[in-house]
Amino acid sequence: MSDHLFILRLSGDFYTKARKTRMRFFRRLAANLEAGLAQHGIPYRLEKTWSRMYLETPEPTAALAAEIAGRVFGIQSVSEVQRRSWERLEDLVALGVETFGEAVRGRSFAVRATRRGERDRIGFDSTRMESALGRALLDAGAGRVDLSAPEVTAHVELEPGAVHFFFDKVRGHGGLPIGVEGRAVALVSGGFDSAVASWLLLKRGVQLDYVFCNLGGTAHRLGVLKVMKRIAEQWSYGYSPRLHEVDLAPLVAELREKVQPHHWQIVLKRLILRAGASVAHRGGRLAVITGDAIGQVSSQTLQNLAVISQASPAIPILRPLLGFNKEEILEIARRIGIYELSAAVAEYCDLMPPKPTTRAALKDVLRDEGALDFDRLDGLVDARQVFELRQVDPEAVAAPVPEVDRLPAGATLLDLRAAPAYRSWHYPGALHLDLPQALAAYRSFARDRAYVLVCEVGLKSAHLAEKMKEAGFEAYQLKGGLKGLMELAERERKADLSLLAPAVRD
Repeated sequence: MSDHLFILRLSGDFYTKARKTRMRFFRRLAANLEAGLAQHGIPYRLEKTWSRMYLETPEPTAALAAEIAGRVFGIQSVSEVQRRSWERLEDLVALGVETFGEAVRGRSFAVRATRRGERDRIGFDSTRMESALGRALLDAGAGRVDLSAPEVTAHVELEPGAVHFFFDKVRGHGGLPIGVEGRAVALVSGGFDSAVASWLLLKRGVQLDYVFCNLGGTAHRLGVLKVMKRIAEQWSYGYSPRLHEVDLAPLVAELREKVQPHHWQIVLKRLILRAGASVAHRGGRLAVITGDAIGQVSSQTLQNLAVISQASPAIPILRPLLGFNKEEILEIARRIGIYELSAAVAEYCDLMPPKPTTRAALKDVLRDEGALDFDRLDGLVDARQVFELRQVDPEAVAAPVPEVDRLPAGATLLDLRAAPAYRSWHYPGALHLDLPQALAAYRSFARDRAYVLVCEVGLKSAHLAEKMKEAGFEAYQLKGGLKGLMELAERERKADLSLLAPAVRD
């Protein structure tokens, strides 16, 4: 069984650093790579040079090893190579024809050669190597030379006494090795924005732990754990990230009673920021990261972000997504493998006033906020749960609420979607309450029947079902959210989905 050899090239950031800094970065990069390979049980041999690493691993694990190397921040590209010995230019040409000849037969090609190490010991430049090998490949049956858009690129990296031949450079993600830029905490909700913001800071060498302010019960916890576990397992090589869960429900209930509705979102974001800063200070972290993007929602106008930031002036707040469009954020979410998980969580908040302010005044927010008992926040941070993301089993610590895919006999269907969505289409006979109304009223519901709850994706319905079951009700959430509800209606011939407007149907 043959081994596979890969060249791992360093990010361009390495080449701008002083020697001492570069060596520190290089040591951390090697440690992170070795941790990733060990995490997946991959046998390997790692050879380190000033500007390259060479990774050797057996056949069964080669593809996975290359994939992992491409996810280690600080690695610019990965190439599988053949390493051969040489003495003269004629040797190189013969070895090159042996390696590339079949691949270029009848096809356009280009030869790209570089020299590394003690170049004065090589005796000729890369252009001469390209020309000699190119002529030999044409003589061996290659179609034609095309330096702009070749079908095959023959790469050659020369060192004194050794040459590496390869076809492809598979791009890594570059950046800096995790850990070289210190430690911080990221505020996460399970949605796209906070996960992508976290990934971008990991890419720049910041070692992150995470703070999750739970507003939606065990269903919300389950979704967040799944998203952040994916980030931990696939993008956080070299350390063991933790998730700190702070239960903000008691303070949110007080906020609803004492704060003007148009300030709810601003005050809530200030509470969350304070919770994150508190965890950061207790762990000696240098900054708090958020997923804010300017203008995306009412709480993220420039004016409101300025007011929110004043809640924690003692620690830097980093917002890597400020200039991103939503489409750009979603594209990164797809690329890093968390899109489907985050889509299932979506954004959760039961504080949705009809007219949130977009230009909050700090003095007015401080006046509203003064009615809250902030000593409770310290207690909630002290009582936080801490999860080791690599070890945690999300299903074990956040068992989902029981689901049904049809209505039990005599059950009441309660639709928790926004009122306009409910009016556009709803299951015949379904009752409507928005989530805040339902949370305030469910204890007065009749107890002689079952309740099936539905919302857009299942987070709000799971939260209410959890509360109702704790209070002794027979409550379920409808599997699949709105999509599941439409499928149920179609099965029972209570709706023809083809007649619905695309905005409703899709």
